[in-house]
Amino acid sequence: MNGSFHMTMATLGFISSPCLTKVELRVACRGISDRDALSKPDPCVVLKMQSHGQWFEVDRTEVIRSSSGPVFSKIFLVDYYFEEVQRLRFELHDISSGNNGLRDADFLGAMECTLGQLISISFSLTSFLHLRVDLSLSPFVTAEELSGNDDYVELSFSARKLDDKDFFSKSDPFLEIFRINDDGTESLVHRTETVMNNLSPVWKSFKVSLNTLCSGDHDRELKCTVWDWDSNGKHDFIGEFHTTFKEMRVEQEGKQIQWECINPKYQMKKKNYRNSGVVILNHCKIIKMYSFLDYIMGGCQIQFTVAIDFTASNGDPRNSCSLHYIHPYQPNEYLKALVAVGEICQDYDSDKMFPAFGFGALIPPDFKVGHLGACTCQKQPTCVCVCVAGIQGVVEAYQNCLPKIQLYGPTNIAPIIQKVASSASEEMHTKEAMEYFILLILTDGVITDMADTREAIVHASHLPMSVIIVGVGNADFTDMQILDGDDGILRSPKGEPVLRDIVQFVPFKDFKHASPAALAKSVLAEVPNQVVDYYNAKGIKPKCMSDYESTRTFSP
Repeated sequence: MNGSFHMTMATLGFISSPCLTKVELRVACRGISDRDALSKPDPCVVLKMQSHGQWFEVDRTEVIRSSSGPVFSKIFLVDYYFEEVQRLRFELHDISSGNNGLRDADFLGAMECTLGQLISISFSLTSFLHLRVDLSLSPFVTAEELSGNDDYVELSFSARKLDDKDFFSKSDPFLEIFRINDDGTESLVHRTETVMNNLSPVWKSFKVSLNTLCSGDHDRELKCTVWDWDSNGKHDFIGEFHTTFKEMRVEQEGKQIQWECINPKYQMKKKNYRNSGVVILNHCKIIKMYSFLDYIMGGCQIQFTVAIDFTASNGDPRNSCSLHYIHPYQPNEYLKALVAVGEICQDYDSDKMFPAFGFGALIPPDFKVGHLGACTCQKQPTCVCVCVAGIQGVVEAYQNCLPKIQLYGPTNIAPIIQKVASSASEEMHTKEAMEYFILLILTDGVITDMADTREAIVHASHLPMSVIIVGVGNADFTDMQILDGDDGILRSPKGEPVLRDIVQFVPFKDFKHASPAALAKSVLAEVPNQVVDYYNAKGIKPKCMSDYESTRTFSP
């Protein structure tokens, strides 16, 4: 094998570590002090995990407006590795009104622990932190092993004749569903949106896993409460009822499934009290959810494509200061990122023939700017587009190409996204789970065709495709975060939103003091869910699975 390839692999230090199980983490806080005398905080919790001394964001909860004791409905799903110390950090932020990002948020405090600690304390942890003089925070986190039941249920509810709690208008009702745990505690499963000024609301349908809803136990008690929303966070209680998923899924011929919404205080005090309204189950549908491994074992191939930045801002490859400099003993950042991600992806590609693009170079013999070309260039070693065998082949093609091209510009990546999207579009028309495309783009600077790139990503979000962008070097990559979509929904210049979040961007400098294997784990973490989300949304089953009924509908 190529010496540089061996050297790069040795530097990475990959460790094969199978996931033992998955754990669900639920988060709530109480006693958050008001920072502003006129308003309560709008809290959000960010979960981070530590890798080689650095913290990286895993996920975050929703923002709950005007609350000092929020119970978040967002559930964190974490892989549990027995042989690793998995350090977790729960950060509490006050999100300013009208903005869901962290850039302008107030940091209120944090709690750190290990996943092992959460699991070893009987699935609960309470830690009191005095983080600031004006803040006394008591976060509590519950951890629970996720069972093998990956099915989801789609539910929709409405109500009739709810009590009116407002003097000058009608109630603004929302519904909460709680699961009653074995120890008698309650876990929030879902909180609907608020329907304003309506005593007979129809709430939007929602999906929730059967594990989250009832831990796979159809007889487990569920508690449902209805509230009248108030802007000050002091919501008025309307009523409640108890049920089970078994009751929800029973099809009563000619009858609707409904429950009386009861306010226990009114029931005790008022002789003629009947109820505070009726809640109706409009729709109950069980959805069979397939896993990433179901699709891979069903024959789905990961088609991996690499695109490398050959613009002049990288520096002359002959100069040791260049980002493309080939050191005899130490791989450059391009090689580290390429091998770290590619070594994992190539295991899911049977032929291991990877299209490798270079963009922004002047190509001999006429030295015109080349961004991409047809992948039939094995006999043209000076071309910046080749199809090669394995990551080793990509490394060799990259090294052989550098002395023969002239770095130039600009940094345009839309044509490459469009090229891969063209192949993914052909796969989409087969309506089978046979090929999913991953494009890895390695670049040293801010892209120069942002509008075209946004357009290309919005189009690609409808296709079986994911895009990973790794920023190499010390450039300011702030604008690149827009493409990731973590702080908001990415839209095309025409305003069309992405159908799915398919882009993951990370700056390599964040991993300079960590193993490059941590980079691969970070950028590839979202890919399995992106694969599953795409095929499940299209209703496409794994190819070799038995043809059994994937959904069952129970409608009144």
